[in-house]
Amino acid sequence: TGKGGTGKTFLSSRLISFFSRMGSVLAIDADPDSNLPEALGVTVKQTVGDIREKIISPDEKYSTGEVDRRNQFSAKIMEILHEEPRYDLLVMGRSEGEGCYCAVNHVLRHAIDSMYTAYDAVVVDCEPGLEHISRRTTRHVDLMLVVTDASKKGVLTARRILDLSKELRIEFSRSLLVANKMTKETQGALAEQAKQYGMEIFGSIPFDDMVSRFDAQGIPLGETNNGSMALAAADDICRRILGASRKV
Repeated sequence: TGKGGTGKTFLSSRLISFFSRMGSVLAIDADPDSNLPEALGVTVKQTVGDIREKIISPDEKYSTGEVDRRNQFSAKIMEILHEEPRYDLLVMGRSEGEGCYCAVNHVLRHAIDSMYTAYDAVVVDCEPGLEHISRRTTRHVDLMLVVTDASKKGVLTARRILDLSKELRIEFSRSLLVANKMTKETQGALAEQAKQYGMEIFGSIPFDDMVSRFDAQGIPLGETNNGSMALAAADDICRRILGASRKV
């Protein structure tokens, strides 16, 4: 999670690629403005947003019983689950209905709660900002990665995310701050800013023109390996996360 444009999807795609080489992975794009499929190099035909109207429509023949409705939700989610050889992908997407995304988030939250135990790892690429925290989309989280760039706003958003989680009593086993798009000039200043807000940078990813070029050309960042400094740094963070998880 983190401020928009900090590189959350980039890091999520590398995490999915890394962990899917070791076990079963459920990848979830929880951002209405979905970009994770492109980062992974896959095409998704249906999203949670696509089935939103059917799930909440009074004209559909769904049972009003809570247990039956939950089972119907689960069945619909399984229909739109995109299966790849190394991971499964569920995309929130946009809804054609009016109003907020509360209904879609409810379905997504139920999907995560009902499916996460079937996988060795679950990676959720969250929407920017604090909404997914206040809506409690992300629960039962072992590790929350908060991504920031060199901007003060990025660090402030990271701090607010962690503060809101505490206020709402949403507990994560661990929360780590990752600094993306770093340069020699910005690294020290960002570390000092983070320290002022009571945070410590777990890992840093350098600014890399190659990543920007790949993104512009539509080259999947999740499956690319070609000596990029940013890709190497992201993969090192993945290895450190795995090592830390095994010690818990």
